[in-house]
Amino acid sequence: MTVRAPQPVDRQLPTEEAADLLMLVRELIKGEIAPGAAEQEEAGRFPREVFSLLSESGLLGLPYDEEFGGGEQPYEVYLQVLEELAAARLTVGLGVSVHSLACHALANYGTKEQRTEHLPAMLGGGLLGAYCLSEPSSGSDAASLRTKAVRDGEDWVLDGTKAWITHGGIADFYTVLARTGAEGSRGISAFLVPGDAEGLTAAVPEKKMGMKGSPTAQLHFDGVRVSDARRIGDEGQGFAIALSALDSGRLGIAACAIGVAQAALDEALAYATQRQQFGRPIADFQGLRFMLADMATQIEAGRALYLAAARLRDAGRPFSRQAAMAKLFCTDAAMKVTTDAVQVLGGYGYTLDFPVERLMREAKVLQIVEGTNQIQRMVIARHLAGPETR
Repeated sequence: MTVRAPQPVDRQLPTEEAADLLMLVRELIKGEIAPGAAEQEEAGRFPREVFSLLSESGLLGLPYDEEFGGGEQPYEVYLQVLEELAAARLTVGLGVSVHSLACHALANYGTKEQRTEHLPAMLGGGLLGAYCLSEPSSGSDAASLRTKAVRDGEDWVLDGTKAWITHGGIADFYTVLARTGAEGSRGISAFLVPGDAEGLTAAVPEKKMGMKGSPTAQLHFDGVRVSDARRIGDEGQGFAIALSALDSGRLGIAACAIGVAQAALDEALAYATQRQQFGRPIADFQGLRFMLADMATQIEAGRALYLAAARLRDAGRPFSRQAAMAKLFCTDAAMKVTTDAVQVLGGYGYTLDFPVERLMREAKVLQIVEGTNQIQRMVIARHLAGPETR
């Protein structure tokens, strides 16, 4: 059997500009992201310089309006860029997705004045963002959040704790959901909080099984004062803004998951076509060939699913159900594919000498973030059968 090296994904892109953009991304990955990724992850090093380079290259604002410094690319292009970044290093791919999520509220619900003042720096000025919805006692039940924002003249004063914040403690700005009214989803508003705001502190980052290079930390708001000019959307509109952002964010997670799965398949294929046993490559054995075929099929199906949802979004059509399906399927597929990749490599797959063990550990978190896969099933079922009866 001839040894076959994995080939780059053959992508169907809508424009020549998008194809050029992908070439740029692949060059940055080859020169700046892939080298040392495993060592940096093991050391828990966050690649801030990479995010600065992505910002300078126009890759942190791809789906947003060119008028405010964005790339004005369709979501189907942006997500394929995310996939390639995540395949090289999930800390980078997921970080770009989180940054985009943090920009969503202002870009889609901010006033013209707010967008003109803040978006250029957020999209292409070297800033890095984070999204603050979850709390220690409200994860899946986000509408029960307790962080409060109390009006004080022309300002709001924020008190409370946010949890599981990607880029917590290192972000330059935070999109924060806080309670400004009564209990429930209608009493929540959104705020743009500077990363250096007085009274804002970060806890020690969580010690995680994967994505060690991406800091995840609690944020404490102790009398953090922000002006009403930094409130995004109407008072009480925050929960609707959050759900809108999560629909788009779930597609980002789906794309990242397929990137991780693709990286695992590439490693498994390279190993299986080179590793000799019983006088021939192990990829000659039907059991392994079937595993590789199943892995590739899951990846192709996941990619098609997230791209179909992205095209609905680009067309201005509802895509919430399809976003939940994509997040569910792609992240479950990533977990299965990475686990199978470890199996293909056998004992070597369980060592730090090969990247598949890291990819397996990273895949797990994608089934949890931005709505667990159990929550995705609830979302899908509600679209199909209506709300649950109580």
